[in-house]
Amino acid sequence: EGMLPSPTSSVHSTFCAGPQASIDKISRTMVVKTFMDMDQDSEDEKQQYLPLALHLASEFFLRNPNKDVRLLVACCLADIFRIYAPEAPYTSHDKLKDIFLFITRQLKGLEDTKSPQFNRYFYLLENLAWVKSYNICFELEDCNDIFIQLFRTLFSVINNSHNQKVQMHMLDLMSSIIMEGDGVTQELLDSILINLIPAHKNLNKQAFDLAKVLLKRTVQTIEPCIANFFNQVLVLGKSSVSDLSEHVFDLIQELFAIDPHLLLSVMPQLEFKLKSNDGEERLAVVRLLAKLFGSKDSDLATQNRPLWQCFLGRFNDIHVPVRLESVKFASHCLMNHPDLAKDLTEYLKVRSHDPEEAIRHDVIVTIITAGKRDLSLVNDQLLGFVRERTLDKRWRVRKEAMMGLAQLYKKYCLHAEAGKDAAEKVSWIKDKLLHIYYQNSIDDKLLVEKIFAQYLVPHNLETEERMKCLYYLYASLDPNAVKALNEMWKCQNMLRKNLPDPGKAQDFVKKFNQVLGDDEKLRSQLELLISPTCSCKQADVCVREIARKLANPKQPTNPFLEMVKFLLERIAPVHIDSEAISALVKLMNKSIEGTADDEEEGVSPDTAIRAGLELLKVLSFTHPTSFHSAETYESLLQCLRMEDDKVAEAAIQIFRNTGHKIETDLPQIRSTLIPILHQKAKRGTPHQAKQAVHCIHAIFSNKEVQLAQIFEPLSRSLNADVPEQLITPLVSLGHISMLAPDQFASPMKSVVANFIVKDLLMNDRSTGEKNGKLWSPDEEVSPEVLAKVQAIKLLVRWLLGMKNNQSKSANSTLRLLSAMLVSEGDLTEQKRISKSDMSRLRLAAGSAIMKLAQEPCYHEIITPEQFQLCALVINDECYQVRQIFAQKLHKALVKLLLPLEYMAIFALCAKDPVKERRAHARQCLLKNISIRREYIKQNPMANEKLLSLLPEYVVPYMIHLLAHDPDFTKPQDVDQLRDVKECLWFMLEVLMTKNENNSHAFMKKMSENIKLTRDAQSPDEPKANEKLYTVCDVALCVINSKSALCNADSPKDPVLPTKFFTQPEKGQSLPWSCWPLLPLLLTQARMPLAPWPPGHSLAHAQQLSASGPSSFSSGQLSSHSAPAWSTAWACCDPSAGPGRGLVEPHSVGLGPLIQPVQVLLQSLWPSSRQWCHSFGVICELTEGTLNPLDQVISRGTEQDWSWHCSLGHCCMEPLHQHSGLTTQPVLNPVRSASPNHALPAPRVCCGTQH
Repeated sequence: EGMLPSPTSSVHSTFCAGPQASIDKISRTMVVKTFMDMDQDSEDEKQQYLPLALHLASEFFLRNPNKDVRLLVACCLADIFRIYAPEAPYTSHDKLKDIFLFITRQLKGLEDTKSPQFNRYFYLLENLAWVKSYNICFELEDCNDIFIQLFRTLFSVINNSHNQKVQMHMLDLMSSIIMEGDGVTQELLDSILINLIPAHKNLNKQAFDLAKVLLKRTVQTIEPCIANFFNQVLVLGKSSVSDLSEHVFDLIQELFAIDPHLLLSVMPQLEFKLKSNDGEERLAVVRLLAKLFGSKDSDLATQNRPLWQCFLGRFNDIHVPVRLESVKFASHCLMNHPDLAKDLTEYLKVRSHDPEEAIRHDVIVTIITAGKRDLSLVNDQLLGFVRERTLDKRWRVRKEAMMGLAQLYKKYCLHAEAGKDAAEKVSWIKDKLLHIYYQNSIDDKLLVEKIFAQYLVPHNLETEERMKCLYYLYASLDPNAVKALNEMWKCQNMLRKNLPDPGKAQDFVKKFNQVLGDDEKLRSQLELLISPTCSCKQADVCVREIARKLANPKQPTNPFLEMVKFLLERIAPVHIDSEAISALVKLMNKSIEGTADDEEEGVSPDTAIRAGLELLKVLSFTHPTSFHSAETYESLLQCLRMEDDKVAEAAIQIFRNTGHKIETDLPQIRSTLIPILHQKAKRGTPHQAKQAVHCIHAIFSNKEVQLAQIFEPLSRSLNADVPEQLITPLVSLGHISMLAPDQFASPMKSVVANFIVKDLLMNDRSTGEKNGKLWSPDEEVSPEVLAKVQAIKLLVRWLLGMKNNQSKSANSTLRLLSAMLVSEGDLTEQKRISKSDMSRLRLAAGSAIMKLAQEPCYHEIITPEQFQLCALVINDECYQVRQIFAQKLHKALVKLLLPLEYMAIFALCAKDPVKERRAHARQCLLKNISIRREYIKQNPMANEKLLSLLPEYVVPYMIHLLAHDPDFTKPQDVDQLRDVKECLWFMLEVLMTKNENNSHAFMKKMSENIKLTRDAQSPDEPKANEKLYTVCDVALCVINSKSALCNADSPKDPVLPTKFFTQPEKGQSLPWSCWPLLPLLLTQARMPLAPWPPGHSLAHAQQLSASGPSSFSSGQLSSHSAPAWSTAWACCDPSAGPGRGLVEPHSVGLGPLIQPVQVLLQSLWPSSRQWCHSFGVICELTEGTLNPLDQVISRGTEQDWSWHCSLGHCCMEPLHQHSGLTTQPVLNPVRSASPNHALPAPRVCCGTQH
């Protein structure tokens, strides 16, 4: 040791040498480094080298320009701290700060792992971490500056080239500072948290990982500091405490992902923020919590239920973006946390009805996204929300719901990706999607067609697989879905047929037509596409080729191309061709043979066979040429021989629709088919017999011979004593006479006269059960009654075949049918027939008259009395009769087969005691009126037939029908008048929904014009005409009460049907000069009174004394009940002068206590041109009846007249009580316009200024 130089002098001389000695300088420093490599236990050496330790901390070394020297000095200083630990040899705080800042700067060298000096940098880091040298700084006042610099340095130098040891030493160094210090300042916390911000995270992933591990290691120590930071920013709003304040939500998300315990004290602060008044602030918190609750491994919803419930409340936030964000969150939550689905369901239900379209749309996306991931994630209730939205008022929402359900169906039913249970869960989707085809929107219909072709029965499947899919789909559909699918095919077939017709073309088709004229190849492809022989594969190629030629690369969105593609997709036979029909028939044969996979597909063999035949029957209408093959017809012949009646019936109908070329192309099939059809026509079921006769008529050239071979034996073998054997022959004979009237009309006449009427209808051979039932099931109806029903249908078919009344057979038939209705079904009136059988016969008779009315030559001879008898069937005592008759009536009206007067029958449905029947009748009316108005708009020629098409022309028919209602016998009976009003309102309410072309005034004008005529049915009967005018008055009252526009001039002069109304003879007086003041039967809540026309005022109508008061020149009272409660107001035209008298009477009745009074007014106030301007109620009161009247008036008027005040409040003078039926004088509180016109007493007048 004595040979070693003095440490201080050696080091000084070494580092003071010139540039020439730089290599020597470094080597000498290495020597110094070696000297410093000693243990902590060597006290002598510590003392010996203390001067050197102090010298190395001098400014000369700390600011040396040579980085290698600085590195070696830093290593020496680190060793010095190690050797002298726990006490440092430096006593000056400033010096300590300089040393640690110097060491921290040297740590930047860790960044370059390829540097020759990296090992020394690593040695420095390792030494500092192992000794925890920086802990010495805790004694310094400004130690935070050192720590901040250290943390920033370490986070900036860490990179992906560092190994695990480097990261561990950094963590040790920083965690010791955090865990052993007195706390973490905000600046130091910022130096850690800044690495979690997305921008920094993306720049240096290793710094993010380092911060994450550091936070995990120091969670208990650093959590209070983090809580304080978020408290300052979130609760106190002190954003200045940190530059990271604007990133608080990003930080919370990252901290939660690192360790939820870091935010134990922060979560309640978020609950506070969720209730902020600032919508944007709530939105930010919702976005954050959505990520926290929705993350895969999060259990925050379980651990913090108050926060979860508070978050769910944001689904109902008033701010739209907040609700939208909440809904978007639900998808991730359902996928990552299925256990929370129950909590979300109720909130999603509310949002599925949100007024905002975007929110309803996102609810669907949320549920469908989760369902496509895993069907078990969405319960039936959530799928139900999507189902509801298929009927949303917005197209975007409906489309999303329909497409989403279609995708689920294809994934879980067609592909069976999750087994049978999942397939069963969504099996309802196919029915629901097809039901949407009933909607009026063309967009809905087109989308259903697209869904069917892509999802329900994908057109890109191989033929056998595609037909199997269609076969079992059809077998499992509900009846309404089957009807929708059939309608879809019919629409497509109609479009396919009409496409080549230029008269049907719209603008875009005209353009397409022009393109076709210029491109012969394109035209030939379209011809192939619409040809009956086009196969599915050819159709697919044609559509793609046409679309490719019409596409314009320079025009990304081409509306013309899109419309043509829509058209082509609808008409292209992508599902059905000859090959497909053959495959479908083979599938059905397998079901018949018992070798099909019916049970595996979830349907029974019988169901599969029936559904298969129904499917083939529908396709025989839409794709008849695809059936023309011997193989297909052989299979259908096999079906004809089956015992199942439905199967045989369907097979016959398929032959009828498709067999036009059998006679010429397939003689073997013809020879086999004829005897089967003969047998079915003679001894098959009634439905089979009908189809067999029509089939023979449709496909054979010698049909007259074939039908004669059936007609003659059947007509000779009719025997009324064996009614069960009559039904099929009667059906066959009826259809034969209808299809071939020239050949069989005369022979049928003798059958009708001698057998049908005389032997069958006019005789009751059996006695029905007297059980009192009005209706019985079909299987319990006696054979005799069934035969009589078929006999009535035979009469109708016979007449429909002849289409003339030259032989007066129609008159006789109509009299027979009318007699059956008059006798309530018991034509013989022997009372041997049961009530239920009488109901059947009444229904048959009414339906027969209605059927004959569809033929113009018979409609003309149906008398008003016969029409009224037919109409009254809709008020039959038997519910089933009313129901079936209404359905038949509606079906004929919507097809425009029946004259307009038959629509008036629906007015009688107002009297139906069953609410559902009334609702059904109203829907039928809406549909009929809509169809007629649409037809008039689309057909210019319809203007020539307005009398039979315009819905408003039903009013005179309705008035006439109600005037002849058997229930309307007393025009003064208030209950009967109320029924009339209800019937009128039932029809008028629908007609007056819109005032199209001033229709309100037109209907009013019609009602007024009827009062200028007489009843053509009974022109000379005063009672009949009185009833007619009374119904007119009620109709006018209803129209005036409903509409303020009815007083305008009518756009056209209405024409009344001469069959029901006739003009009076010249000089003949009309009773309409006496206007009955009817009680107001209109409830104020349902039908508020219209405002009076400008220039009109109100005049009082009061009960008159025997002598007559001075306010009337003359008057008469006709009271129909005593004591009388009368109230009326009359609208008078002052400009017309007093001689004109009463112009328009309007009755006001304010409750059930008020009875009708008729007053004849000839002139009002003849001596004066001044008018009363108050609205008064003039009544005769008995003692003690003032309060009930007050209640009646108040209840009836306060809803609609803002100027109403109660009777009790407006009577200013005391009542003079009298006994008996005398009146009580009460002064009217509302004075008239002129004080000279106080109304005469005695009377009661209550009212308010109008």
